[in-house]
Amino acid sequence: MRCPFCGHAESQVKDSRPSEDGAAIRRRRMCPECGGRFTTFERVQLRELIIVKRSGRRSPFDRDKLVRSVGLATQKRPVDPERVERMVNGIVRQLESMGETELPSSTVGEMVMKALKSLDDVAYVRYASVYRDFKETSDFAKFLTEEGLSDGGEEEL
Repeated sequence: MRCPFCGHAESQVKDSRPSEDGAAIRRRRMCPECGGRFTTFERVQLRELIIVKRSGRRSPFDRDKLVRSVGLATQKRPVDPERVERMVNGIVRQLESMGETELPSSTVGEMVMKALKSLDDVAYVRYASVYRDFKETSDFAKFLTEEGLSDGGEEEL
């Protein structure tokens, strides 16, 4: 594995152990060139997934992108990062077990929305606002009412 600090082509594994959820192997590495230490994670990948965007463009599935988008939705919310990690692992397992190599981005988006709804209402609405491309406050109000998340008040947003 290439050193992220100096770019040296090799590194030494100093410690390996399963991650907390058991879905990955955590490896502590050291660069023999610069002495830098870093951590890598090794995960099982059942199949190579391709995501088909709304525009028709195809791109490889990026688990880290999924983690970042869920992280943005749950930012500053009282959500345990371990629950987020389990949620992402569950979504990835579902995607891999669907038997398809090409999946529409809408499939991923709907899975994330469903998972976030049971995790945190605010994170769910945040994600939905980007995923469903809300343009105005009325889009939020309509969504909240449809989802039964509105308090029923007549206050204007």
